[in-house]
This record gives sequence, structure tokens and C-alpha cells, in this order.
Amino acid sequence: MIKRNIYILCTISLLQGMVFYAPVATLYRQAAGLGVFQITLIESISLFLTICLEIPWGWLAERIGYKRTMLICCGLYFVSKIVFWKAVGFAGFLLERILLSVVCAGMSGVDSAMLFLSCTGGGSYRVFSIHQNLGQLGILLAGGIYGLWIREDYRLAAFLTVLSYGAAAVLSLGLKEVIGQRKSGVSAGKGMLALLRQQLGNRRVLCLLIAMALLTETHQTVTVFLSQLQYARSGMSHLGISGAYLLVNVLGLVGGFSAWICAKTGASRMGTVCIAAVSAGCLLMGLSDSGWVSVLAVAGIRISVSLMTPLYMEQQNRLAASENRAAALSVNSAVQDSLGIFLNLIYGCVADVHLPSALFAGAGLCVIAVYCFRRSFAETR
Repeated sequence: MIKRNIYILCTISLLQGMVFYAPVATLYRQAAGLGVFQITLIESISLFLTICLEIPWGWLAERIGYKRTMLICCGLYFVSKIVFWKAVGFAGFLLERILLSVVCAGMSGVDSAMLFLSCTGGGSYRVFSIHQNLGQLGILLAGGIYGLWIREDYRLAAFLTVLSYGAAAVLSLGLKEVIGQRKSGVSAGKGMLALLRQQLGNRRVLCLLIAMALLTETHQTVTVFLSQLQYARSGMSHLGISGAYLLVNVLGLVGGFSAWICAKTGASRMGTVCIAAVSAGCLLMGLSDSGWVSVLAVAGIRISVSLMTPLYMEQQNRLAASENRAAALSVNSAVQDSLGIFLNLIYGCVADVHLPSALFAGAGLCVIAVYCFRRSFAETR
């Protein structure tokens, strides 16, 4: 077990979780001149670029090593937060998301692959849970500081985020490589296409990817963007929104119990219940404009996805091609992001017209996710 990597990657997760403007991310962008559709359009453009870069980055990571890939990505992550801090209008925020696309494509699979390979004696599921929880803890700390000190000073929140990501970039210098630099194996052309066919030809993997794409995009859109609009719709103050944000993220820490719950209930049953709970949360928010109901619904969504994420990371790594793990995980991310483009546009268009309808759409898509998730386990029988 390479403990240094585990400690550093978990600390980076903590620091990169400290996004101080997160409690008002949508309101921040609106104050800077963006509409909801523009926000989701930028998200979709970002996802499209991420898809285009996923497979090339996966191939490159196998050649230059996971450590060097993490160094480059952490550095660019830091730069993207500086751009966000200074951004005004559509062009500024689009540039930030373009940089973020490069980062997400590069880090996709590499961080989890480094954790998985650093756990040479086993215990990767537990480490994935800890890694996720520290990210949640970072979000919680940042949200608390925002609510108690920053309040409505959006630009200060962005500046503090720059400092946190700068520290993460510096810390990444201490990582230790887990693979040798590869000069053979998967090529940039036919080899990567073969890997793509291999991943998509596995119906178990494909069903799992579809299910998680529907779940994660619904979670991202509802908890990050639509929830703030829902809170404002219910008449909550900035302090109330910040308090709700903190509560939701405290409850999200139950993701640390994912491995224990999975061992008790089984992966298929736990996953089914979690996805169904997200569907129910979206439905409740669509039916009610009560602040308390909305907070409870968002909390349920966050808890469910927090429990699902370590399970998904573990399953992905176990099903990935062992010789080119980062490349295989990049293929998986490309498939998910392809679906995410359309989902973001759907949510944005519908939310601009009628917020509850967007929430109802989320509930329906999660029902489909339940079916796909169960099919991914049915394929093993």
C-alpha cells in the first residue's frame, strides 16, 4: 500500500472540495449576467469538450504516467478558479468551463486509478469512501465559512477558492507514480478504438454507465443549480440557503458508510433504493414550494448519491481493463458525458420555462436509471 499517495489524494479531495461560492453558484453566475439556459448551455459545451478530450487524455495518461497527469490537471484546475474569480458575462464563464473540461478529462479515472493501485493490499472500497467524505468535508467547511463570514460577497468567495485550489496544486507535487511510463500497448488510433469497442460491448458496463449518467447528471443539476432556484422560489434568505447547504453536506458524509451498508444489503439492492430515493426527492420538490420540504428532498438526494459514488468507483475499477485502467475509465466517462450534454440542455430549457417541470423530468429519468442499474446486475446471472 502506497500510503503517501492515499494521504495526498485524500487531502487534495478535501482542498478541492472547498469551493466557497458553491452555496450560491447559480446566484453568483446570475449576478454576473448569466441566465439559467446560458448556465446549462455552458455546462453542455463543457461536457462536449470533455468527451472529445477523454480518450486522448486516457491514452496520454498511460504514456506519461498518472503522477504527471495529476500535476498538469491540478495546475490547470488552479488556473480555472482564477478565471472564474475574474469572470464577467458569458465569455468569461465559458473560458473557465473550457479549462475545466481539460481538467475533468485529464483527471477522469486517473485519481481513482491511483487510489485503487495504491491500495495494493486491498481495501480500495473503504479508501474511496474516505476520499469522497473528505471532499464532502471540504464542501462543508467552505459552506460554513461562507454562511458565517462571506455572506453576499461573491467575489471574496471565489478568491478563497483560488487559494484552496492553489494549495492542492502544490500538494500534488508529492505524489508517487504507481505505473511505469508505457511505450507499447494501446495506441492512439486502432488500440483506443478497440478499447472503446471492448467497454461498450460489455452490456454490464454499458447498463451501469447509462444508469450512473442519468443519476449523476440529475444530482448535479438539481443539487447545484435547481435547488438554489427552488429555495429562492420558497422565499428563503441567503442565510437560510447557506444553512440548507451546510445541512445537506453534513448529511452527505454518510457516504463513508457505503461499504458497510453494501456489505449488509448487497450492491444491487442498495443501488436500487438509492436511485429510487433520488427520483422521489425530485418529485417532492416539483410538487411543493415549501422550503423545508425542498431542503429535506435535496438532503435525501445528496445522501443517496453519496452512498452510490464509492460503489460506482469500485465497480468501474473492477470492470476496467487492467492493462490500461485510466484509458478504460476515460472511455466510461466519455459515454456518461455524452448523455450529460443532452440532459443538461433538457434541464436548462425546461427550468427556464417552468422549474417544477424540470424536477418532474429528473424524477422520470431516475426511474429509467433504476431499470438500467438492475439490468447491469442481471447481466451477471
